[in-house]
Amino acid sequence: MKYLLKEETVCADREFELIRITDKVRDFVRESGIVNGICFCITEHTTTGITVNESLPCVEKDILETMDRIIPENYPYHHNHYLDSYGTIGGNAPGHLKSLLTGNHCVFPVIDGELKLGHADDIYFCEYDGIKTRRYMIYIIGE
Repeated sequence: MKYLLKEETVCADREFELIRITDKVRDFVRESGIVNGICFCITEHTTTGITVNESLPCVEKDILETMDRIIPENYPYHHNHYLDSYGTIGGNAPGHLKSLLTGNHCVFPVIDGELKLGHADDIYFCEYDGIKTRRYMIYIIGE
């Protein structure tokens, strides 16, 4: 049994963005030498997510617009009124709540050395809290 971990960085161009990471995950699976196993993609941040969906610009736009309707920026969230360690009032409650909808990870089978995805599936890193450098992990277990 082999266990392999790779950490990747990503930076959004916009405050809220879906970033396709399918190719990076697929490449690491191929490089790993694991023939059959499981691949996990896990974000390291509480205001980001990992999800799977069809990679069409209209689908991406629908996802982001729906998230904004469900979790509006201008709602009086408790977390948006806390005093931080610098004495500044602020918060990022919408980012935390949006990440609950997508979750922080996805799991995929590795079969015959390839990542097993549906024909229209793409893996997304979801940024919900600004233009920041973020990290996610690709973890593969198998033989």
